[in-house]
Amino acid sequence: MTLIAHIGVLLLTFGTMEFMAWFTHKYVMHGFLWSLHKDHHHKDHDSWFERNDLFFIFYAIVSAGCVILWGEYGFTPGLAIGIGIFAYGLAYFLVHDIFIHQRFKVWRNANNRYAKGVRRAHKIHHKHLGKGDGECFGMLWVPVKYFK
Repeated sequence: MTLIAHIGVLLLTFGTMEFMAWFTHKYVMHGFLWSLHKDHHHKDHDSWFERNDLFFIFYAIVSAGCVILWGEYGFTPGLAIGIGIFAYGLAYFLVHDIFIHQRFKVWRNANNRYAKGVRRAHKIHHKHLGKGDGECFGMLWVPVKYFK
């Protein structure tokens, strides 16, 4: 594969991960694995670690697995896919855990249009405490109505 093809696979993987995050959030986290995601909505725990963080660990293992497939078995796109998953995970962590939920106290004063829209969409998502009736399950790409 050429460098351009690798970059294309990486970018396609990153974009696909936004869909995967939306799908997993809506149908898995708010579905049959609500028991792992519920503490993220209810904050009825004293720990910095949430059971919800297990989803992050799952995708880290998938990312590492793709890199291992590349290194050990010669699966050429594996490295680009693994890096794409990692890059999305890093973006997700920075936006969701640091910027929105302030797990580390930085970026508190970000006040541009995109930042306000992402925060607003996530706040609307969290107003629903149960697993049903939720909205706005995406992370980096949120509906236009939240930017108004």
